[in-house]
Amino acid sequence: MKKHSLPTLPKDIKVIDTHCHLDMDAYQEDGFAQVLANALQNGVSKIITIGTNLESSIAAIKLAQAHDNVFATIGVHPHDVDSMDQKTYETLTQLAKTHPAEVVGYGEIGLDYAKLHTPAELQKEHFAKQLELAQELQLPVSIHCRDAQEDMVEILRAIAPLPQGGVIHCFSGDKAFAHAVLELGFYISIPGIITFKNAQELQEVCQMVPLERLLLETDGPFLAPVPYRGKRNEPAYVLYTLEKVANLREISIIEVALQTTQNAQNLFHI
Repeated sequence: MKKHSLPTLPKDIKVIDTHCHLDMDAYQEDGFAQVLANALQNGVSKIITIGTNLESSIAAIKLAQAHDNVFATIGVHPHDVDSMDQKTYETLTQLAKTHPAEVVGYGEIGLDYAKLHTPAELQKEHFAKQLELAQELQLPVSIHCRDAQEDMVEILRAIAPLPQGGVIHCFSGDKAFAHAVLELGFYISIPGIITFKNAQELQEVCQMVPLERLLLETDGPFLAPVPYRGKRNEPAYVLYTLEKVANLREISIIEVALQTTQNAQNLFHI
């Protein structure tokens, strides 16, 4: 694969990849250690690796235990909630309580009507239950939403306020959805999609959202930004997203890096 130059930051400026799936097989192809090294060498000082079911939640915690710059979330993705039962909730609770240093958030949870791997009603039931568990555990939430904006806002408004806050990860909604979740106190996380030519709506949302409410993510190994679109994504590539956000807002990448890093620290307490 052709190498491209990454945007560069001063040595004392760091960024955080707030959503990545480091446990996935894609990161074993050319050495997991190299993926982490690439991130650190380019100023990506911390990575939050995301649980999508019990297995990946446990794997995320193990990665966080093994690497000082990696933190974990736990939870069950909407695609997989049909497998959830009382024992699942008990296990998730136990994971959070026994690994407080590693577990910094609850998610990826939410609604996905684009693929409907699980019926919508069951998704809504478990989304609400997982939001309640996150509140009980005093963890911020990382939320997935595809083609489900109306139901998402209804559920979030019903359970609000969420004292620990949360983020709509890999934001793909419109301005109205952005306004609604901002009013509820959520952050909006910008993925590499923002570098795509056909991402005009996301670019407009990015320009609209207050900088103090933005986060950056890769959602790696998925959704690699230009110039690696279609290839495996990795934490270091969050710098291309950083650069695009700065260009869209007509400010320096340093300003975006400083504020989004502070935002991530505020939300996840890392």
